[in-house]
Amino acid sequence: MTTPAAELLTGDQYFSLHLLETFTAALPVRDENGMPKQFVFGGDPRTMITAQARRRAERTHSRERANAGQGPLAGYTMGIRTREWAKLTAKALADRYGWDRADALATAKALLEGVGLKFGAKPTTRDLTQVLLFAPEDAGQIIADWIQEHRAEVAAWTSDYLKAKEAGAAAAAAKKAAAAAARKAKKSGTDALASAADDNQPNNEEQLPPVPRKIREAILSALAPRDAIDIALYGRFLAEIADSPNVDGAIQTAHAFTVHAAEHIDDFYAAADDAKLHRKAHALDYIDAADDSGAGMTGYQSLISGTFYRHAVLDRYKLRINLLASGMKPDQVQAAAEAAELEFVEAFTNAIPQAKKNTTAATGILPKLVMAFTGARPFNYAGIFEKPIAEETDGVASVAAADRLLNQHALVLRKRTDISPAQVLTYDLDVQELIDSRTAAGTLPGAEANSIEELTSR
Repeated sequence: MTTPAAELLTGDQYFSLHLLETFTAALPVRDENGMPKQFVFGGDPRTMITAQARRRAERTHSRERANAGQGPLAGYTMGIRTREWAKLTAKALADRYGWDRADALATAKALLEGVGLKFGAKPTTRDLTQVLLFAPEDAGQIIADWIQEHRAEVAAWTSDYLKAKEAGAAAAAAKKAAAAAARKAKKSGTDALASAADDNQPNNEEQLPPVPRKIREAILSALAPRDAIDIALYGRFLAEIADSPNVDGAIQTAHAFTVHAAEHIDDFYAAADDAKLHRKAHALDYIDAADDSGAGMTGYQSLISGTFYRHAVLDRYKLRINLLASGMKPDQVQAAAEAAELEFVEAFTNAIPQAKKNTTAATGILPKLVMAFTGARPFNYAGIFEKPIAEETDGVASVAAADRLLNQHALVLRKRTDISPAQVLTYDLDVQELIDSRTAAGTLPGAEANSIEELTSR
């Protein structure tokens, strides 16, 4: 039996993107020690940019464009991943309906706890959920609107919940104090006191009243993925609420890695103290010459250089399934899926992780090569760089990598029927020469694209 999503899908199921990009003295992602991430491949260490860093850069790039009314997803709902849903709901209650902010926050936290979310225990995290929750951006506003509309019902349950929670906290504190007294009594040898302390321990803490079904359904409906396009694309998983719908994303993203052996440097830097230099420049350093000597601060920062291979694939069928599951009407799904696919290519091509963007200007780079094609299955070409490119013998790494990537696709095209010719796009002079020469010789495994939009043409 044909599904509605299958009826909407034209062409191959998987849309594959492959990209080469070169970073110079940058650090787009780092580990917990501030060092570049790397792994060994083909016998050599390779610098790595994680799939998580790439996906977040692409997801936020698309959301900001859509919210600014730019690009193919302008006007569509987008999602946001945050721990601040209680704060967002409380802000909406206070700003739109004039609630006291403390009451609004207590109400929002109680409702979110009631559906299964837990909050931090520290003063800095007590108003934040313990996990990040990816939900439509307007979820906080929708929850606030529902609370206001059913204020009396919500207030009655919240009052009972907070009283029970306070009683439970008091019982837990008493139990803890009694246990401490028992340990102290046993340590001092006064068994009678220990027995009395044990007898005084509360047997059961106060039970919290369950959230009414009507309220629970309203909260879960607001937090559900609904028609947020980026949730349909990237997916989400929320284990804390068993009956909240999770989404298996339609985009698969591989870790990016250098096509050659890793190249790292530890850059020594010295930061000047403006006040010291001012005194020196105005002949005022006689005040205390010893204090004015040397740099204001010194240290090291790790930087990387190299050409990276990146790959991602869009399951076009899964995207349509997710959009249908969100409640989008079938006659709207096709347009939304096509817009999402075009934005996927735009973000994959232009979005760069933001780490050290001001000190390296890495976010301004353009790809050396983007190659796009469709297939009946995903095609990951990472294996062609198992043998690292050596510039001493292979020439410039980015050009050698582009040549190898095009040769690989030509090879697969000759031997398989479940894959399409590629669209290739470059912003690099040397790679453009390579594409021109291949076009003239008839060895380009597809056609040249001159825009991002042309990469999706089929």
